[in-house]
Amino acid sequence: MNNKVKKINLNHSFIFFIASNIFSILIFKFSNFDFSTILCLFFILMIGVSHGSLDHIKGKKLLELFNIKKTYLFYLTYTLIALGIICTWILFPSITLILFLIVASYHFGKEDTEFLVIDKSYLTEIFYFLKGFLIILAPLYFHFDDTVGIFKLLLIDNEIFYSTLSLIETNKIIEIGIFFSTLSSIFLFLNKFELKKFSIFLDYFSIIILNYYLSPLIAFTIYFCFLHSIRHSISLAIDLDGDNLLNGFKIFVKKAIPLTILTGVFCIISLYLLNNGNNLDGSVLKVIFIGLASLTFPHILLEYLLEKNEK
Repeated sequence: MNNKVKKINLNHSFIFFIASNIFSILIFKFSNFDFSTILCLFFILMIGVSHGSLDHIKGKKLLELFNIKKTYLFYLTYTLIALGIICTWILFPSITLILFLIVASYHFGKEDTEFLVIDKSYLTEIFYFLKGFLIILAPLYFHFDDTVGIFKLLLIDNEIFYSTLSLIETNKIIEIGIFFSTLSSIFLFLNKFELKKFSIFLDYFSIIILNYYLSPLIAFTIYFCFLHSIRHSISLAIDLDGDNLLNGFKIFVKKAIPLTILTGVFCIISLYLLNNGNNLDGSVLKVIFIGLASLTFPHILLEYLLEKNEK
């Protein structure tokens, strides 16, 4: 089964690499093309967020492991954590953003790669973080001012935060971070080498290419929806039907639709309340990134608890 997952994901990485190159060059060439933030939000809601739309099923599994029969406790806890993150972001935006970027880096690095890795050591966990950190570092390196502009729209109003970022850029710390991220990909590739691990480098160069040619939001949207989320959805589809991937996807879509629609409704309501005559792009960015942060923390916590207690 694991070899099947590796082969499918290698094909997925190759297709994503080719598509990223073609799309990036076309958008770069026709630079007057308006890739709206609304369109990014649509893709993130329909494709990106949907990969976490089976968390309620995983939550029931977790409750069973703890012999808890009250299902509402999962929904209540999940919702309270999500709301808590939103409140924390409003009260302490700089700290919450930094924490979110750290957690997201680890999450991206691990979920995009762990199907290839047998070693479960703490060192491997560090390599996961460094590998995923490329998602944060690449837009800062190629489009520093645009990325800082996004931070400002996310309620970050802290001079120390921005002076630290400027110091990081001036002293080439971003480049050092990318160097270590590259080393982590090389290590994960070479450790117990097999050809199917080449997907690590296909993903690495796809992320670099996307961020070189495209704006930070577009590059992130494409990565998050069509690499990270699709990869996670593939593993969920295989879990649902290991013999027939297509049927597994059909089951996944049917099960994911209710929570995906519910999330979409909440996002639309939030967008309406936030916009209120203000900058629409700024409102969309708040919904995307603060919304993702509120969903990422409970999602990662659920994955962690399941992983630890299913052993």
